[in-house]
Amino acid sequence: MTKILVVDDEKITLKNLEHVLKKENYDVVATESGLEALKLIEEQPFDIVLTDIKMEKIDGFEILRKCKSLYPDTEVIMITGYATVENAVEAMREGAFYYISKPFKLEIIRKIIKEADEKINLKKEVKHLREQLDFHEKINIITQNSKMLKLLEIARQIAPTDCSVLITGESGTGKELFARYIHLNSLRKNRSFLAVNCGAFTEELLSNELFGHEKGAFTGATTFKKGLIEIASSGTLFLDEITEMSLTMQAKLLRVIQEKEFFRLGGTIPVHVDVRFIAATNKDIRDEVKKGKFREDLYYRLNVVNLEIPPLRERQDDIPLLVAYFLKKYSYLMKKNVTKISEEVLNILLNYKYPGNVRELENLIERAVVLCSSSQIAIEHLPDDLKELKIKVFTKKEGKFMTLEEVEREYIKWVLKEVYNNKTLAAQILGIDRVSLWRKIKNYRLEN
Repeated sequence: MTKILVVDDEKITLKNLEHVLKKENYDVVATESGLEALKLIEEQPFDIVLTDIKMEKIDGFEILRKCKSLYPDTEVIMITGYATVENAVEAMREGAFYYISKPFKLEIIRKIIKEADEKINLKKEVKHLREQLDFHEKINIITQNSKMLKLLEIARQIAPTDCSVLITGESGTGKELFARYIHLNSLRKNRSFLAVNCGAFTEELLSNELFGHEKGAFTGATTFKKGLIEIASSGTLFLDEITEMSLTMQAKLLRVIQEKEFFRLGGTIPVHVDVRFIAATNKDIRDEVKKGKFREDLYYRLNVVNLEIPPLRERQDDIPLLVAYFLKKYSYLMKKNVTKISEEVLNILLNYKYPGNVRELENLIERAVVLCSSSQIAIEHLPDDLKELKIKVFTKKEGKFMTLEEVEREYIKWVLKEVYNNKTLAAQILGIDRVSLWRKIKNYRLEN
């Protein structure tokens, strides 16, 4: 419902405007005081402000400027009984939607308010579409790994059910990406997806961030503030690093999940919410429960479904795909024509263990594109510690030098093992086609 603030120090005009707009099913707040209007604007946003220009202490132009500074999309309609060309020009220059002279017909007010409302709704629709586009662009889980594909299938299955989900895995594996993927495939996909890192705040700040506060709840709380739980109502709230939350905060969160309500800091009236919770941690949460650092009842509330994201070192077959994706992404962003990666670099990337997982691989490719001045990433574009990483070389077997044929056999066998028998990837690493690899596997009797 469109929210309108009406400001006029003439009681009869104020009552008439309030009555007419409420009959049109607008949510109307009315005040005779310009000072009171400024306070109301500071406390909450309005879609439309209908204000007289000439009032005691505060004039309509101050209200217009305050609205535009706090809420640029708010449409302000100016009314005056002392119309001048100069005032009209100034009002339009300051961003007013319309300038009306008194006396006016109520039909004119209805028409102008309707036009302002249509403009606001159009802006909201455009903003929503942009947010959806940005959101969709962020959901890009690049994988061909069987474990990851299974997890994505489970994520799609549970997404519409609205159950709580616990996502576990090392840092950099893509836990938030999975949370967004679940939201995008849920019935809440057109609502908010909000994320908060529980480890980034002290207990007091996290409480304020999640639950908000009432005006006067503490020194400096001059207005009330909605918390993320309230803002995310009807949408999804992603709680990253959930194990960093204090036991006191865990108890408060448990109440929200169970009762679907909470109190703002300093509040006495419960706030009812409908939120889907998705939590994540890079710790062994069951071990945290055993140590008494995480509430067992909250664990069971969150862990209705657990998605455990494997580290990148266990999904080596995804590395070439991810490398190609990041190469394309950063070449485009940096306006460079870096389209290839040398075989030597790919071999190094395939054999690196990635303690930082996908995030670290992305950083490596971004750095390489920055340093690259040709079309191909070479070994000199890698950090020094990766340059020293070498492929295992077989020189002796049982104390004897190996023949070239034996070295080739053992090397192919080792590469197949390292890529989990992915023959397409193995052929790419070895620099031969798939048919040649099959022939060598048969000749060397390496079939599983």
